[in-house]
Amino acid sequence: MSKKITIKNYSSLLSLLVKAIDILLYGVAAILAFYWQFGSFSLGFLYKISITMALIVLVPIFSAFGIYLSLRGKSIFSYVRSICIALITVMVVLAAISFITKTGAYFSRAWFLSWHALALSLFIVFRISLKSLLGIMRKRDLNQKRIVIIGTCKHAQEIIQHIQGSLWSGYHVVAVYSSLGNVRDKYIEKVPVHIINSDFAEEIKRDQVDEVWLAGEAGITHEELNKVMLASRNNVITIRFFPSIFGAELINHSVSEILGMPVINMVASPIVGSSIIIKAIEDKLLSALILFLLSPLFLIISLLVKLSSPGPVFYKQKRISWNGKAFEMLKFRSMPVNAESKTGAVWAKQDDQRATKIGAFLRKTSLDELPQFINVLNGDMSIVGPRPERPEFVDKFKHEIPGYMKKHLVKAGITGWAQVNGWRGNTDLVKRIECDLYYITHWSLGFDLKIIFLTIFKGFVNKNAY
Repeated sequence: MSKKITIKNYSSLLSLLVKAIDILLYGVAAILAFYWQFGSFSLGFLYKISITMALIVLVPIFSAFGIYLSLRGKSIFSYVRSICIALITVMVVLAAISFITKTGAYFSRAWFLSWHALALSLFIVFRISLKSLLGIMRKRDLNQKRIVIIGTCKHAQEIIQHIQGSLWSGYHVVAVYSSLGNVRDKYIEKVPVHIINSDFAEEIKRDQVDEVWLAGEAGITHEELNKVMLASRNNVITIRFFPSIFGAELINHSVSEILGMPVINMVASPIVGSSIIIKAIEDKLLSALILFLLSPLFLIISLLVKLSSPGPVFYKQKRISWNGKAFEMLKFRSMPVNAESKTGAVWAKQDDQRATKIGAFLRKTSLDELPQFINVLNGDMSIVGPRPERPEFVDKFKHEIPGYMKKHLVKAGITGWAQVNGWRGNTDLVKRIECDLYYITHWSLGFDLKIIFLTIFKGFVNKNAY
């Protein structure tokens, strides 16, 4: 067998190189945008300070969005989307800094927007070029990850088909290993199938394997597993496990350690550790900014609510949030006081006769939800998360809808993935919960910002808002 051509221990160097190029491209974009706007390369002192500040925050924010993780196995479209969201975050941070320091008036908005539009174009061209180069290298057996799969023929075939559809990822399946009872064919998708035997470690070494993948319900005995672990002791290989927990629905699954013992988290909240801080900063910063900017609108709506019918401006209603904890959610009052004194808790419906005229308008435009930014500032809610429900309905739905209580693994939100996809009001609750669980499973700061962005266009006026 000819010796494979590979590039070892290059990831850290490549990551540093990409970060350096990003900083260079970002700075060049700022200077070119300045020249395009003002016809000069002579930047003023404040412009130099702002560009320096931007260069400082760029890499940490990009890192938080996983921009510098390996490109292997990722779609270029999802990667570009992540870059867009990360760069928008940089822009929001810079805008917040200029707002806090009261320096925004000293900068050209046209320059700021053209700078980031140019930077985004340069980042995307650079990433596409880099990914294309790596893809070409991997298709020519450069920087290949040679793997073997251990598992049933069915699971192995699924993985092989995924890999063959993404040759640019650089994964090459050398062989499939299975226990004697599972070996039905000599080949799967032109990949040889073997039985795990005493020569397994030598075969791994001979085939120059980089990684061993345990696929789903691997179907191997304890003795065979010991042979796999022995092979890792005698060879420098990575062993990965692709769990298929008997068809169970996993939420934020991960591997951690408790009392020194390795455990697989099958259902867990994604808001732990540093994520708590990230989510809190996001909520506090944005809610404070929104409340400040919308304060004139708050005053106008408060006056209209007061004129519509006697009673307080805000309507307080008990809802359930994170870990099943109850809190009082705020809304602009859209109904007369004691509207539910006779009916009790009633699910909102279209053309609700109980609503005042101004109340019906506030509901239709979702403006009645604005006071919930006060709830966010108080820490009872998040801007993004599953919509909170009343205790009476929680007790009802938890017995009727599979996985309903899992929505309480995170704080309730003003908007969410279900809402921007149209599942609000009197719509399919099962679909809504599916969206909520998808959000919890895939939570990230970038995902939150995407939902906030979509809410601006899809979340306020909706046919199901009433």
